[in-house]
Amino acid sequence: MPAGRALLALCAALACTPAQALFKVVNPDGTVTYTDRPPQRVPSTRVTNMARPGSPAVTEPDVALPPELRQAAQRHPVTLYTTTECAPCDTGRQLLATRGVPYSERRVSNEEDAQAFERLFGTRTVPLLTVGAQALKGLSDVDWSAYLDAAGYPRQSRLPRGWQATVANMVERAPPPPARPQQAEPPPPPVLDLSEPAPGRVRF
Repeated sequence: MPAGRALLALCAALACTPAQALFKVVNPDGTVTYTDRPPQRVPSTRVTNMARPGSPAVTEPDVALPPELRQAAQRHPVTLYTTTECAPCDTGRQLLATRGVPYSERRVSNEEDAQAFERLFGTRTVPLLTVGAQALKGLSDVDWSAYLDAAGYPRQSRLPRGWQATVANMVERAPPPPARPQQAEPPPPPVLDLSEPAPGRVRF
């Protein structure tokens, strides 16, 4: 396939988003809105992709992105799926950081996470990168760079100082129940000493 047609096909794949996508947005003032398009990233908002089971709410960092990054991130958000003690995952993070791609990280930490990940992508192989609706299985510098180019991410880092990727588990953990206050044990009953008669008691 000619290079021009391949690039057009790549752009078309990136432009396709699931028709059933639904995002829940919790604004800084506490109001909740729903939208079928990836919402604009506003500091301190919490965004949940309702179309992806187990997708946790993500709080956007209070660091404004420059316009060229913000536009690419709005149209084709990038998510890196990783696990612990994973050298290729570390390489993937470094690749994104060197290029200056704003991304979210989802960590597969236990069996529940692994099952949710497999239901979503049909594999348990990490790292996995999503650029918009396109899932890239396994670490590939060439493939990742090609899709990031097509999505409009600059090749040189323009991330503002202090920006950090949001990291969350694949499946949001329920908060532990509050600890019940310990009740003080009642004092032991007094020991009745029958060796001496109580006052006014007749002793036989």
